Amino acid sequence: MRKTKQTPVVCAASKIAEIASRARPVTSYDVALVAGVSQSAVSRCFKPGASVSQSTYARVMKAAAQLDYVPNAAARSLITRRSNMVAVLITNRANLYYPELLAELSNQLTPHGKRVLLFPLASEADAERALVDLWQFGVDGVIAAAQLPARAVAEFKRRHVPLVLFNRLLDDASVATVSCDHHAAGRLLAARLAAAGHRQFGLITGSKDSPVAIARQQGVCAQLAELGLPTPQIVTGEFDYHSGAAGLKSLIARYGSVPDAIICANDVMAIGCLDCARHELGIDVPGQLSVAGLDAVEPSNWLSYNLTTLRQPMAQMAAAAAQLVCRLIEVPGSDARRQLFGAEFIEGATARLHQPGKNAGNAPFSLPLPLAIM
Repeated sequence: MRKTKQTPVVCAASKIAEIASRARPVTSYDVALVAGVSQSAVSRCFKPGASVSQSTYARVMKAAAQLDYVPNAAARSLITRRSNMVAVLITNRANLYYPELLAELSNQLTPHGKRVLLFPLASEADAERALVDLWQFGVDGVIAAAQLPARAVAEFKRRHVPLVLFNRLLDDASVATVSCDHHAAGRLLAARLAAAGHRQFGLITGSKDSPVAIARQQGVCAQLAELGLPTPQIVTGEFDYHSGAAGLKSLIARYGSVPDAIICANDVMAIGCLDCARHELGIDVPGQLSVAGLDAVEPSNWLSYNLTTLRQPMAQMAAAAAQLVCRLIEVPGSDARRQLFGAEFIEGATARLHQPGKNAGNAPFSLPLPLAIM
């Protein structure tokens, strides 16, 4: 009797049944057997950005679904010696731009086969202690939106773990950095307000352990000094809403009157200052007092605030940090880069930005802050 040849469907079905009857977990070899491709082809299909034809991908995904196959990341890391995780250290004080930053980092890292492992910190001082936990996960690289002491940076180098500082600057040029130029941002804000006729300034700065707050404060003070204006009274805050209100009252007490302008080290404090001025103290903003912040977080845009502020190019900065850490992972020993981004001035409605009687269109003021790569 003549034998009939089994169809591929029957063959695949029998293979699936045979594999399903085994006690052991399904492997990439099993998927390759059912799909009729090599095991390496299966691996490429599950590796983001890998080159694979559409037909091969479709066959592998169909076989994987039939076998209920899920790649084992832990097993793969044993072979590749990579966890495919990038740790992100970030302080709780940055929580208003958490979503934008983390979403952008994830979007940029995923095509490289990397996932974000988040380490939230209560303060900058907690960064070094967090590293004790971080080393246990064997991450491929780290993006640190927190200041690290020299001994912690040295430990990264000793362990050969790529490090990119985000929105923090070190004197050590060998550490890769992506940051907004906070000193220049402070100068820009002070210059715009001074150009509109403000002379008496108050500054509500951030906590003393924040290098971002320090850089912004130094930028404001340097610009006012260059313009020959009085040194501003400075009140220390904690980047929170309450600090804005308390800072306003303290500055009024020091001056004995309402100053011309108050610059806050972030938008949350600026909103606290603004609410206190308008609703508690009855101060006309911006007629009697100009209030400005920094960061352009979402609430600053709301109609009831429409805050004068500066916006960091968060999406571009996150993309640059992700690309930089991936380059350092893929090409160990690559030269570190320092990328500085300029802040964008948001005019808002909480500051007087033009001198009375002058047409704003006739005398534009600008202080460009181009991207710099060093």
